[in-house]
Amino acid sequence: METIEHFNMPMSTQDFAMLGIQQIAYVKAANRNGEPGFAVFAADGTEIAYIQKDREIAFAAVRQHDMEPVSVH
Repeated sequence: METIEHFNMPMSTQDFAMLGIQQIAYVKAANRNGEPGFAVFAADGTEIAYIQKDREIAFAAVRQHDMEPVSVH
């Protein structure tokens, strides 16, 4: 029987921030200079793009870079 004891170890703040950094991008509605759009963030919270079009274009841009988009409200 395998044990899962290693899963009980707490992650460091840095390890947690890096979790999913190459696989996940968060998409959130934003407003720049009075114009609505969508900001795209890496898993660590770094803004990596701003799309002035609609949500579907933001999601397509994320997928084009081999990442999985996730909505943030």
